[in-house]
Amino acid sequence: MPRVTFIEHSGAEHTVSLESGQSLMRAAVDNLVPGIDADCGGECACATCHVMFDERWFKVVGPPSEREAEMLDLTSERHERSRLSCQITITPTLDGLEAQLPEFQF
Repeated sequence: MPRVTFIEHSGAEHTVSLESGQSLMRAAVDNLVPGIDADCGGECACATCHVMFDERWFKVVGPPSEREAEMLDLTSERHERSRLSCQITITPTLDGLEAQLPEFQF
């Protein structure tokens, strides 16, 4: 099972084991990771599951789709390597992924 570490704005880390095929957002919600609100339930309609990656991991997860980029434009903490976690599907290649959480979700 891939393991992912969510890093809160404060620096607190939450490492969870995830099932391949589920979204990064669902994994965070199911594991009670604070800072992922997921108000729309994973429909790419609210930007409350915003996460950021360092350059290495952003190359692995890839850039946002056009619709996802539009939603990310709504958040004041958007970073050049921002993604919505509801749009990232867990695969074995994401083992060790580190997702940084913004201070506030939109």
